[in-house]
Amino acid sequence: MKRIENAIEHFLFASRWLMAPIYLGLVLALVVLLIKFGKEVWQLFSHIMTATGAELIIGVLSLVDIALIMSLLVIIMFSGYENFVSKMEDLHSHTDRPDWMGHIGFSDLKIKLIGSIVAISGIELLKAFMNVDNLSDRHLAWMVGIHLTFIVSGLLYALMDRIQTGGGGGH
Repeated sequence: MKRIENAIEHFLFASRWLMAPIYLGLVLALVVLLIKFGKEVWQLFSHIMTATGAELIIGVLSLVDIALIMSLLVIIMFSGYENFVSKMEDLHSHTDRPDWMGHIGFSDLKIKLIGSIVAISGIELLKAFMNVDNLSDRHLAWMVGIHLTFIVSGLLYALMDRIQTGGGGGH
């Protein structure tokens, strides 16, 4: 019976590798976003002489938006892979290894995720406010409501996480 239990446990442990293609898929998502970023830069520069100040700001905010999403994907890829699949032992002494790598736990990852969602939502809201003349009050109200929902959700999650960890900051 113990052999069967060990076999099941080893099989379950090995199944974590089923997550690896997901993280590789996120690399492809980075490529897609890089192409989108290039397209946005091209549009921004091709209209630089005719665009209004508000259009330029919206263009720059779009670039920041993509950069935030890409940064979030990198955090999810590295910390998710290290938390759920395998440690990146060969990279621990790499000079370019980010300081946070290997130190972000699942709870920290969720806090970073909700924080990034709030930031991205805030940028989208700011872009909408820069284009307020072309949006209905109902559309803006929904955007503000959704943004506030993200903020409240993030605060509640952070509070629950703090209560769960005993109010200390360590995980």
